[in-house]
Amino acid sequence: MRSPTPSAAVWRTVVAVVAALAIVGAYAAPWLHYLCKPAATLSIAAMVLRLGAGAEPGYRRAIVAGLLLSTAGDVFLMLPGDWFVFGLASFLCAHIAYLVGLCRRARPFAALWPFPAYAALAGTVLWVLWPHLPGELRVPVVVYVAVLAAMAAQAAAVWRRRAGSAAAAAAALGGACFVLSDATLAIDRFAAPFAAAQALVLASYWAAQWWIGRSATLARD
Repeated sequence: MRSPTPSAAVWRTVVAVVAALAIVGAYAAPWLHYLCKPAATLSIAAMVLRLGAGAEPGYRRAIVAGLLLSTAGDVFLMLPGDWFVFGLASFLCAHIAYLVGLCRRARPFAALWPFPAYAALAGTVLWVLWPHLPGELRVPVVVYVAVLAAMAAQAAAVWRRRAGSAAAAAAALGGACFVLSDATLAIDRFAAPFAAAQALVLASYWAAQWWIGRSATLARD
C-alpha cells in the first residue's frame, strides 16, 4: 500500500526544525550549521515536488529551480574563505528563476504600484550600503538588488492581479521576506554589524523560501 503524502503542516514542521538547528549551529556548532543550512532549503524543494504534483507545472519547475540555485548559494555563503560573489551569483540566478515563474502567473507589471515601492526601498538600502561597498562589488550588488526588487514587486503584482489567490498571497509574502533577509544581511556585512543579524537573516530567509515554495503547491488557480 502506498504511504500517504505528508501534509503541508508536516513539511512546515520539518523545515522549521531543520532551519532552527541551522540557526543554532551558526552560533554554537559549525558542523550543525553546515549540515542543516542546505538541508532546510532542500526540504522546501522536496515539499514542492511532493505537494505540487497537481499545481501549475511551469511555475512549479521555476520555483524548484530557484530553490536548487538557492541551495548552491547557501553552500557558497557558509564555506570558509570569501565565496560571497559566488553566493551572490547563485541567488541572482535563483531570483531570475522565481521572476520567470511569477511572470507565468501574470504578465510583467500586471500592477504598477509594487515596482516604484520596491524600487524606493531598494534605493534606500543601496544608499545606506554605498559608502561601505568595495568598488569591485558595487555593480554586482546593484544588479542583484534590482533583480531581487523586481522579483518581489512582480510577486506583489501577481497578488494584486489575482485577488483572493492563496498562491499569489504566499508568493508576495515570500518576496517581501526575501527583501528583508537580504537587506539585513547586506547591512550587517557591509555597514553596521550586529549580534542578532545572522538569526534574523536566516529566519526571514527560510520564511521567504517557505512561502515561495508553498505558493508553487497552491498554484492551481
